[in-house]
Amino acid sequence: MPTPAPDDTIAAWASRFAPVEVVRMLLLLVTLAAAQAATADIAPVRNAATVRAALAELDRTHDATVAEIVELTQIPAPPFKEAARAAAYAAKFRAAGLRDVSIDAEGNVTGLRPGTDRAAKLVVLSAHLDTVFPEGTDVTVRREGTKLFAPGIGDDTRGLAVLLAYARAMDAAKVATRAPILFVGTVGEEGRGDLRGVRHLLTKGPYRGRVGAFFSMDGADPSRVTIGGVGSKRYRVTFKGPGGHSYGAFGIVNPAAAMAGAIAELYAVVPAKTPRTTYAASVVGGGTSVNAIPNSVFVDVDMRSEDGGELARLEQRFLAIVDRAVAAENVARSTRFGTVSAVREVIGDRPAGATPRTAPLVTTTAASVAAMGFTPDFNASSTDSNVAMNLGIPAVTIESGGQAGRAHAPDEWIDVAKPESVRGMSVGLLAVVAAAGLASR
Repeated sequence: MPTPAPDDTIAAWASRFAPVEVVRMLLLLVTLAAAQAATADIAPVRNAATVRAALAELDRTHDATVAEIVELTQIPAPPFKEAARAAAYAAKFRAAGLRDVSIDAEGNVTGLRPGTDRAAKLVVLSAHLDTVFPEGTDVTVRREGTKLFAPGIGDDTRGLAVLLAYARAMDAAKVATRAPILFVGTVGEEGRGDLRGVRHLLTKGPYRGRVGAFFSMDGADPSRVTIGGVGSKRYRVTFKGPGGHSYGAFGIVNPAAAMAGAIAELYAVVPAKTPRTTYAASVVGGGTSVNAIPNSVFVDVDMRSEDGGELARLEQRFLAIVDRAVAAENVARSTRFGTVSAVREVIGDRPAGATPRTAPLVTTTAASVAAMGFTPDFNASSTDSNVAMNLGIPAVTIESGGQAGRAHAPDEWIDVAKPESVRGMSVGLLAVVAAAGLASR
């Protein structure tokens, strides 16, 4: 495609082409201009001699980072049992030169890289220690070329290793930042952990009130910038009744029928599309025998939304559905031995939140993505950043680089091919240094 001469007007230059070509070329020009604008703010950081040296260190030590991914993956960290991995991670924080390394009351591992401004608020960079896999899961890493396979290797063990690579690279290159950087391995990010680690870090721990910006590293795709925190409310509803013999007591109320009615009515609800709102009846159980009317059954329900108000409305609607299902069953069948009731237990409560797209943390992170040749992909998800966003702390979730697949499955994998892996890792390093602010030693 020819470029316009300096004295050309866009209209005169575009008139040389067919209309479709004009549209395509103008879109390309707009895209290029946007990319140039996005990289402009990050240029002083990327071009700094110490930062260039740190990026080179990520490349030089890539094999060691891969070895550390394998090592950490093979330390089991099932839900609520992250202690062994936390102890190993704390030792690595100390070896990497981080200060004030500790394991807090909730089990989070923290290590501080001091800044030059003692009054500056902390920039947090976190990844989560826990996996979704139960105790006893085989976490041996299998390698096929540049692909590594093991439960939890991408979500989020690779992120843990990348944090260590950043700390070491910054020290090796003598990168100085104005704000201190707090490196964190959190517990309880997955499932019924319900973000317990980051809640403690930001609301109860010694760093409460001291955080000015928050990064969570979770996932692999370096183009993704999560700026929306998808909130969730999760319930276990246990339906109870008198129970009895399937033949001899036939005709009495059945809690399984009430549960089925509640699930059916829930699935008749059409949730909001914008903001995106969803629900799922995900786990059911109970009963004692195929020839017994159960006296207790349960269902776990997950409700999510990008908007806290919409989530609250869905929650209230669901609770009303449960009440109607119980009432309907008590009318439909005999209650001569007792009635059906429902016990509602909250098993998950993740706050919704968002960081504005125009916030400096978002624009510098997007610039870092663009600077490494990726197109920023803004999205919403449920990560440790939810808690920070909900507290009004500027927060984004970034990803560790490379490719990955089958998260939360036994055959989970990551690709550690060096060029793409290092390029993806470089995004986060640029973003964190930019957020903390370069300083001269």
